Amino acid sequence: MSALSLVALVSLVSAVFAKQWDVHPPQQQHRHWAPICSGNPTNRIRGCDRYGCGHFGADRHSGKGKHTGVDVICADGATVYAPFSGQLSGPIRFFHNGNAIDDGVQITGSGYCVKLVCIHPIRYHGQIHRGQPLGRMLPMQRVFPGIVSHIHVENCDHSDPTQLLTPDVPPFPQQDGHWSTICSGNPTNEIRGCDRYGCGYYGAPRKNGKGKHSGVDVICADGATVYAPFSGELSGPIKFFHNGNAIDDGIKISGSGFCVKLLCIHPIRYTGRVSKGQILGRMLPMQRVFPGITSHIHVENCDHSDPTGNLERGKGQRV
Repeated sequence: MSALSLVALVSLVSAVFAKQWDVHPPQQQHRHWAPICSGNPTNRIRGCDRYGCGHFGADRHSGKGKHTGVDVICADGATVYAPFSGQLSGPIRFFHNGNAIDDGVQITGSGYCVKLVCIHPIRYHGQIHRGQPLGRMLPMQRVFPGIVSHIHVENCDHSDPTQLLTPDVPPFPQQDGHWSTICSGNPTNEIRGCDRYGCGYYGAPRKNGKGKHSGVDVICADGATVYAPFSGELSGPIKFFHNGNAIDDGIKISGSGFCVKLLCIHPIRYTGRVSKGQILGRMLPMQRVFPGITSHIHVENCDHSDPTGNLERGKGQRV
């Protein structure tokens, strides 16, 4: 092929590619938005806390309104990134009172329009590319102490952005069948022995001998970090005692061929996907309810079968 023919061919290919680029911008090739907050690569959505819930359509204004966006978990001061490429405009004043988190920006482009609120952008105007640093998370704890800090993400047309935030990942793999460590400080998933309140093994007597323990008790210190034993989908809350005491909380994980309930813990969130070994929450103050007991997480298979074998396989698999 002559040099002149090669130049002509390259020019033709370039023209065709440029035309396709115009019709299908780079962002359109991504079915889902990029991670918005550092430390939250899967755009996990806030669950429920004493201020409310973070999912789309959650109750607002004492049940008189609905949440028109979703709350993506983000630690105060964390770096915020653009979910897609587009044009910036702002500032966005959500609270209209000038408090410490009353700032945000709008991004329009790539077929989307979204408002990101409770962040301070690097700039309010100009072009930005998918994944480029956008700004930083504002100090939400200063305004709402104890809330799960988050970015309010709202589509300009008030539609639900949840599916765009959720990464496109394959179905849960079967993995290796071995559960990982559940509680920090207990790398082998050691099971509670016997104390004055009873024993922690599967089938131990309950209710003065009239019942049997339908799970096992994995030793875990009050306040310790709790991890997911396998990858799956979260659902909850699970109320075991049904009396609202200090340890009446928990979560169910379904996936990877397993289904298990972890009780006496407070999860970071009650819905969404979780990966094996990912931080799930924290151990609740069991000593406050049962002084002197060996503090533990109640681990119960959804079909009430014995989970001991899966827990023992966690030996040596440190998180």
